[in-house]
Amino acid sequence: MTDLTHFDSEGHSRMVNVGHKPVTERTATAEGFVTAHPETITRMAGGGTAKGNVLEVARLAGIMAAKKTADLIPLCHPLGLDSVEIEFSFTSPDELRIVATASLTAKTGVEMEALTAVSIAALTVYDMCKSIDKAMTIGPIRLLSKTGGKSGSWSAPS
Repeated sequence: MTDLTHFDSEGHSRMVNVGHKPVTERTATAEGFVTAHPETITRMAGGGTAKGNVLEVARLAGIMAAKKTADLIPLCHPLGLDSVEIEFSFTSPDELRIVATASLTAKTGVEMEALTAVSIAALTVYDMCKSIDKAMTIGPIRLLSKTGGKSGSWSAPS
């Protein structure tokens, strides 16, 4: 494991200086899960809740959140994202999988943007469906892969 880059030699918080880094194409993909009663999943899949199409609202919330990551995570650099894509799949009768991919050409990566997109999309699903299922759970949320930068490509173990 490497040293924590967000602290200086005296242990003070710092924003990492990326000024010397080369501009490269970078992507990151994250996933997260929402577990709910099968009836709730069925209603999500059909787009039918009192609040509207759950997945489309969650997709928009996730995209908006990715664009605001630097406002939410204290030491993240503000980034001009090129793309944020969010996909949903029903992996079992009681589980929704959310996958977000963020990409840009820049001096720093987009892992936090992908993770933020998944997190806020999942929280939005919860908000949209809490009136019918307060027992929903969110997680795990994790980084699946990243490309670009000095460290190159990385993928989570299967």
